[in-house]
Amino acid sequence: MSRRRTARTTGALTWAGTALAVTLTVHTAWNVTRLRRPDADPPATTERVSVLVPARDEEAVLPALLDCLGEQTGVPDLEVLVCDDGSHDRTAQVVLEAARRDGRVRLVTGVERPAGWLGKPFACHQLAQEAGGSVLVFVDADVVLAPHAIAATVHLLRSSGLDLLSPYPRQVAVTAVERLVQPLLQWSWLTTLPLDAAERSPRASLAAANGQLLAVDAAAYARAGGHAAVAVFVVLGLAYVWPAAAALRGSALGAVGLGAGVLGRYLTAEATGARSLPDAVAHPVSVVLAAALTAASFVGRYRGTLRWKGREVA
Repeated sequence: MSRRRTARTTGALTWAGTALAVTLTVHTAWNVTRLRRPDADPPATTERVSVLVPARDEEAVLPALLDCLGEQTGVPDLEVLVCDDGSHDRTAQVVLEAARRDGRVRLVTGVERPAGWLGKPFACHQLAQEAGGSVLVFVDADVVLAPHAIAATVHLLRSSGLDLLSPYPRQVAVTAVERLVQPLLQWSWLTTLPLDAAERSPRASLAAANGQLLAVDAAAYARAGGHAAVAVFVVLGLAYVWPAAAALRGSALGAVGLGAGVLGRYLTAEATGARSLPDAVAHPVSVVLAAALTAASFVGRYRGTLRWKGREVA
């Protein structure tokens, strides 16, 4: 390929990547204005609410969650079910100790997962089978909730008329790698998911949720069946990595694309309570690292070496 043709191709890719980055950042800014936020002073709920916690080897973090669940306000009819999903530590004992202090807490001993199930979804499935609430609130064991969090979640679920709601917890990122990769979760859905359409459409492809905190109407959960593509990173690379590389070569257009990507990351961080600066500046590096981690996980699964908390991910 001649130098002239190479230059034309490089310029075209820079134009395409910059245009895509700008478009996605405009979409991010619009989504930020459409975010629903739970009420800081919600009314009490009269419904029975089941808080469901899947736990595997969570002895270190579970006491903090159980303590804050015991302090929830505005939920007079609350039950807390914790599934011990084959833990090797004192997870079950931690739950039993909490149950002796608070009769609303109950231990569910998980059974061996059947073929075709991953560990956490099957633990959630078992919890849902045991739950008696009209609202199911799934919470990860390492989440810490404000005293009004459950009541605010239930109030927003009912007042919005939705069947499923996923309030996004503030993420705590400490190490350099955590600060590079973890914020991509909230950035990804704020950038690519049309929130208005997602709330109105029955299409499964427009559904998105964060398992750290997830509230669902129990009847809708049962009707939906409960808990019964790497190519996207090529697009992200074009939008957020290629313009950045062009900017480093002195391209003004690439600098516009880089700026758009950084701005989108900044807006997302500000909207979700994450660290915005200087972390947003490293957004192209975050995309590259996330793509590498995703590729490594696919390779590990193909080779049968991918494991999570000592258990093979089949």
